[in-house]
Amino acid sequence: AMALSGVRVLELAGLAPAPLCGMILADFGARVVRVDRTVRSGDLNDVQGRGKRSLALDLKRPTGAAALRRLCRRTDVLIEPFRHGVMEKLGLGPEVLLEDNPRLIYARLTGFGQIGKYANSAGHDINYVALSGVLSKLGRKDENPYAPVNLLADFAGGGVICALGIVTALYERTKSGKGQIIDASMVSLISRKAVFL
Repeated sequence: AMALSGVRVLELAGLAPAPLCGMILADFGARVVRVDRTVRSGDLNDVQGRGKRSLALDLKRPTGAAALRRLCRRTDVLIEPFRHGVMEKLGLGPEVLLEDNPRLIYARLTGFGQIGKYANSAGHDINYVALSGVLSKLGRKDENPYAPVNLLADFAGGGVICALGIVTALYERTKSGKGQIIDASMVSLISRKAVFL
């Protein structure tokens, strides 16, 4: 059996970092179900959908939110990629879901985290790399920096680090029996890496 065999994961549909995180967990044997906003066509180019099933729920409707809440009672991990406060407005914040399922690992994967000056701001990989200071280190002296596609923030600082946080939280849960909230902020994680450049 694979290392994460039997681990049940719900991944709320989002852009690059959350799907990568879910795909990594699926690659190690977790049962990952992506919760889409609408029914998706069978997109053959969805490489980050590898190893996942999907279902469609409208979380803005009470029936969709109630369905997700029921699913979270029987799941091990929730990957949530929304800005600060979105899940709380839907009645699906960590306090609610952890009360229903105290063993749940609630992984929040955002650019700016849940607190601070930019917590309510939208952003993309290039914003996170620039604000962390890492962008200034990329390129030749006396030239404009080179953008590293979305490898540093979305993938390395986002999806990979969140997956590692989830695996670590699952391991800790074997000792405590309790779930936890993971706040994976790409800007904070990249800034910490910048120290080692």
